[in-house]
Amino acid sequence: MTTTTEFQLVDINKLVPYANNARTHNKEQILKLRSSLREFGFVNPVIIDREYNVLAGHGRIEAAKEEGIAEVPCVYADHLTEAQKKAYILADNRMALDAGWDEELLSVEMQELQEL
Repeated sequence: MTTTTEFQLVDINKLVPYANNARTHNKEQILKLRSSLREFGFVNPVIIDREYNVLAGHGRIEAAKEEGIAEVPCVYADHLTEAQKKAYILADNRMALDAGWDEELLSVEMQELQEL
């Protein structure tokens, strides 16, 4: 199995969004992402190739720009072919939509969080 091996802080202005990104980010979602960045920091890196093309993380980049963040953590996915890059962009967005919740565990976690 091949995996990403390099992490780097990258100037946000070098990043090139995917022009045909089928995933949309409305203003409400960007506000939520901005709030998350303020609360937790930028903990989920952007996935890019060696030419700084963005494969995943478009919404986080938009939120970071609005927050005035100059550099964002990135992981290079330089082992992917052009076809794999296109497929990954779609798959990454789709997989999140297919996930569900264990309502019982969610309730327990929310209760514990409130107690903290």
